[in-house]
Parts: sequence; C-alpha cells; structure tokens
Amino acid sequence: MKPALFDFAVAQSLTDAQSALRGEQNKLVSGNQSLGPMLNLRLTRPAGLIDVSLLPELRVVEEHEDNIRFGAAITHAEVEDGAVPDPTGHWMRDAAANIAYRAVRNRGTIGGSLAHADPAADWVIVMTGLCATALVRGAETNAPLRTIPMEEFITGPYSTALGPEDILTAVEVPKPGVGARWAYWKYTRQVGEFAKASAAILVDPSKSRTRIAIGALGRQPALLLNPDAVLDGTQSPIEALSEAIPDQPATALHLHAVALTRAIEQIKVAKEFSA
Repeated sequence: MKPALFDFAVAQSLTDAQSALRGEQNKLVSGNQSLGPMLNLRLTRPAGLIDVSLLPELRVVEEHEDNIRFGAAITHAEVEDGAVPDPTGHWMRDAAANIAYRAVRNRGTIGGSLAHADPAADWVIVMTGLCATALVRGAETNAPLRTIPMEEFITGPYSTALGPEDILTAVEVPKPGVGARWAYWKYTRQVGEFAKASAAILVDPSKSRTRIAIGALGRQPALLLNPDAVLDGTQSPIEALSEAIPDQPATALHLHAVALTRAIEQIKVAKEFSA
C-alpha cells in the first residue's frame, strides 16, 4: 500500500513547527524510520508532515556535571559511532549499534523513536532503564522546558505525555556513578526485527539506583517493584513479572522471563563503570 495524500513542509524553527501543529492534523517527522511503514499501511493519516530533523535546536548536545543532554534529532548512528559523547561509557553505543540495520540507524533519531513510542523500540526501554528524562517544549511562549521522567513520558503503546502542540526537544541521560553496572538483552527472531521481549538492568550503588525495566510488552515498559530481590535470587523472574504486570497471565510472560534471566546473567559479569 501507499500512504494517503498528505502535505509536507520543512520547519525553519521550533516556533514554526509548533505553529504547524496548532489546530491542524499534522505530525512532526524526523528520521521517519518508524512512522514511514505506518503511513504506508495507512495506520496513521496525518494531513501533513513537518520535518524537524535539521533544526539546530534539536541537534545540540550539552554535557553537564551530572548528565548529558541529547538533542532530539541526534541519530542512532551518531551515538553508535561516538560522534556524540556517551555518558555511560559505552552502554548507549552498544544499544544503538543493535538497532535494526545501519540504514535505519543513519536516519532514525533518539527523539523520533521516543515520541513514536513503539513498545518494542530500543530507546524506549533503554532510556527507561537509564533513568533518563524527557525535555518538552510546551505551547506557552517563553515557558520553561518541562522535565518528565521517562517512565512517565511513555504512557502506553504509541502514546506519550506530549500534548497536541508539545515538542520533545531533548533527552537527559544521567552519568552513572563509579562501580555502576548495566545489562540489556532483547529477543528478536532475526537481525533487524523489533524485539519480542527485552530487559534492561541498572545497578548503580553510589547513586542509590537499582532498576529493572521490562520492554516489548505491547504497552509502556514495566519497572519491577523489588529489583534487589530479583538480583539476589529471593524472587524468581516470573514471580517478579507477575507482580509488576498483574493483568497478564504468567504464560504470556515466558519470553520476558527469559529476557530478564539473560540480563541477570549479563549483570553478574558486567564490567563496572569508571568515570
């Protein structure tokens, strides 16, 4: 199939982009790697697409004492290639390198992936696991950017906390403390496919952060309620999943239990982060 007829425009500024969203059935587009197939299948039919991929405001990377702020239009390939700093040492680079194919990584963007909020997307689960924060520009003139923790930004399948005129401008990723460890495992039937199950684990004692996120659930990622109990073996993966996702039977969570088990195996041998 081919997309339904739509207009196309290139935004000259963030203000220009927000004006195009006001009162119109338009969508912002950056890498277009996830939106394109949905357009072809006519699962979404916007009146117009507004390209924001080259806006300078969305291409800025700023390093701060405790985090790095990535502009929403930074591509997966730029993370993979080390063209932008990685606050985690190499964890983000490793995740980026395993997103689909290189052609997708060349154009796909961090912000585009998060705003699209495909439940199986890598950045959705990775940014949740890394305790990242979304920075959102609202419709109010000169209003400060809103900061939204990633677990609150992704609200459901293809659903976020963005309002009709909001724009995701950047993502802040905290720098881990010395001695932090990380694991990320996803199950795909073959290279390039979206994950059928995924799990991310962050153990960061010096920052008092221990987090286990489960992805590819057909909804937003789930955070396990007692990650320490899972890591020390007090609670089994399937028990933890059933507790965190009570609306799904245990039989439906088998692949996710496998993903979590593999991630736990990784974290036990993971090299510690050193600043």
